[in-house]
Amino acid sequence: TRHHHANPLALAPGRRSPFPRRRRAKSPRPLRRAAMLRLRCCLLTQLLSSPSASPASQLHHLFSAAVCPNPAFAVDDYLVSTCGLTRPQALKASAKLSHLKSTANPDAVLVFLAGLGLSGADVAGAVAKDPQLLCAGVERTLAPVVAGLTGLGLSRSEVARLVSLCPDKFRRRSIVSTLEYCLPLFGSSENLFRALKSGSVLSSDLERVVKPNVTFLRECGLGACDIAKLYVLRPSTLGISTERIRTAVACIEGLGVPRGSPMFRHALQAVAFLSEEKITAKVEHLKKAFRWSDVEVGIAFSKSPTLLMRAKESLQHRSEFLISEVGLEPAYIAYRPAMLTYSLEGRIRPRYYVVKFLKENGLLKRDPSYYTVFKESDMTFKKKFIHPHKEAAPHLEKDYDAACKGEVPTNFRFT
Repeated sequence: TRHHHANPLALAPGRRSPFPRRRRAKSPRPLRRAAMLRLRCCLLTQLLSSPSASPASQLHHLFSAAVCPNPAFAVDDYLVSTCGLTRPQALKASAKLSHLKSTANPDAVLVFLAGLGLSGADVAGAVAKDPQLLCAGVERTLAPVVAGLTGLGLSRSEVARLVSLCPDKFRRRSIVSTLEYCLPLFGSSENLFRALKSGSVLSSDLERVVKPNVTFLRECGLGACDIAKLYVLRPSTLGISTERIRTAVACIEGLGVPRGSPMFRHALQAVAFLSEEKITAKVEHLKKAFRWSDVEVGIAFSKSPTLLMRAKESLQHRSEFLISEVGLEPAYIAYRPAMLTYSLEGRIRPRYYVVKFLKENGLLKRDPSYYTVFKESDMTFKKKFIHPHKEAAPHLEKDYDAACKGEVPTNFRFT
């Protein structure tokens, strides 16, 4: 009875089946994975080249439905094929993304950026600047940041511009509170973006550095417009400690530039990054090179604070030419220090030789002010000193132009 009900296909122990075993087909996963990778690249490329007007969340859902979320990938290849980086850029950036094991988060970030309106080139530039932007959480960080920035009055196109200028700051929520403080200071988003190009606006701690510095500078008589201009400069005075700014202000006042002076802001920028020892050394060099007294140094500095930023060698060459060859008095130069900011070889020397030639040949009725000679625009200088003498000196303009380009012969002559 037991055998009667037994399975007729059951095999006795040790016997092989009379039916050939069906071989399992090879897994199509590698082919499917390659196809999905190509699909993702195509979708992302299309999104980045023609950003959709629909919200980023809708794009994300559409994308997620069509793309395999966790394919294996090589980071540098992904950066090139999907993000648009060059191979050298990708190799440099991939070092900061070596922990990534999936395209899921980078894909979501790219779709989100496309939804903001960034082009493929914009995205490539942002990722090259800050590869870790691809690791930012869309729902946790990027979306709240965009909501906060638009709440401050920035348009989505301005937010996209912000991403391009400073992607590393965009992936931090603190950017919202920083810009909430900075926007009124700059007066407009356009002024803010102009300052952002220097990279200094968002680089300093808002509470510990920027706010105390702004408060102190207001006490020094600077308005919001002047303070905002300090932001644009690289390096920015607002990025250093308040104590250092106080020291710089004391030096400025000691050199004869009081708070409230039109040149105070320029003087502050000139000395803020110099130690007291360096400032003293530069002042001593000015006194020696131009034979100035302490008073004359103060006069020159109050009119042209950038003198303290110029190299000693450059100042020495100007001193030797203006005092020894042109014959100008030290006091004359101290009251007109702008002369020291002009190019010696491309402006001062050629113009001096033009005037010298005209005087030697009796073509000038009276001696001109050399300050006027040097400060005029090129067009005005030619109109006053060259064009009236075309008949008497037909080669004068040609030789002057050559001189301005550095083609001055050993014996400078206009013939």
